[in-house]
Amino acid sequence: MDVLKLLYDYFPMAVYTGMSLVFISEEYRVELTQHKRTDYSQPKDSLPLVRVRIFKKALNGEFVPGHYEDFQLPSLSELATQIERYVQFAVGKNIRENV
Repeated sequence: MDVLKLLYDYFPMAVYTGMSLVFISEEYRVELTQHKRTDYSQPKDSLPLVRVRIFKKALNGEFVPGHYEDFQLPSLSELATQIERYVQFAVGKNIRENV
């Protein structure tokens, strides 16, 4: 299951690169990547882990990696909601409108 394609519908301002979902603004870059399940105690139909990485633009114009968080929630809507809240609190902007 490609969760990033499903999340792409939830976040219309994102760009899907085939490997990640990316949100870019003048100050931030937010990247969502999907990782294979390493916890084999989880049911096979559970959603894979999604890593959210936050980058901030440095004075030289390059994006510098900051913090990241891993999300693995049971439903797509809950996953999208929690990712949206995390990014909104981290960058201070709503990613559904613009980062």
